[in-house]
Amino acid sequence: MKNIKIEIEYDGTNYHGWQIQHRKSESIRTEKTIQGVIERVLSGILQEEIKVSGSGRTDSGVHAVGQVANFKTKSKMPMAVMQRALNSLLPKDIVIVDIEEANLNFHARFDALSKTYRYQILNRAYSTSFDRLYQLHVSYKLDAKLMAREARALIGRKDFKSFQAADKKERNSIRNIKRLSVCKDGTIINIDIEANGFLYNMIRNIVGTLIGIGRGKLPPGSMRKILLAKDRAKAGSTAPAKGLSLMRVKYRSIKH
Repeated sequence: MKNIKIEIEYDGTNYHGWQIQHRKSESIRTEKTIQGVIERVLSGILQEEIKVSGSGRTDSGVHAVGQVANFKTKSKMPMAVMQRALNSLLPKDIVIVDIEEANLNFHARFDALSKTYRYQILNRAYSTSFDRLYQLHVSYKLDAKLMAREARALIGRKDFKSFQAADKKERNSIRNIKRLSVCKDGTIINIDIEANGFLYNMIRNIVGTLIGIGRGKLPPGSMRKILLAKDRAKAGSTAPAKGLSLMRVKYRSIKH
């Protein structure tokens, strides 16, 4: 038995997120997901039922540059051959960028030390014909320097209940944001967030709040007050999914 780690790049526009969805009390898959497509193709290539475990779910419309997953197989197929076969049969909006054998105990989700996401905003009067599926267009001027200052209030191990969307079950809202930067390059504003884990819609709710601050709808000092309030109603709106991409998942050594 081998444990295979894969790194995946995908355009999430036409998918219902990463995770396979099921109807209640049934085993019928209801929507096209990244995980579901990869499992189907892998099972055909390796001629055995394959179950893929991802580092975490990405929601409908969210993209990935460096999603990580693992699966176990009895196949002795060489890694390079497996990667070529996958990329020849997967849709063009899903690409396996790296593949390697990992320690049998490696798990893409449970062994992740941190994940880094990027939210990209196009801040100019007119939109773009090229990256419209991967950026949020904001036509009114945003104060990126103020957004960067306000974002510092979120760095560290804190209770992010104010940025937690309603979920199917109660979850611990304590998370540790290791890095949060807001950088403007011309008309592009990149918001990069690295943390040990994220709550449902946490990043998009943080971004929506930062946009409100950058636009002047929320005064300076608002981020800290919103964080301490532990009340979702105090934060800004949820930013659209299309501007968000999973950039990197960090691990310790996964070798034998």
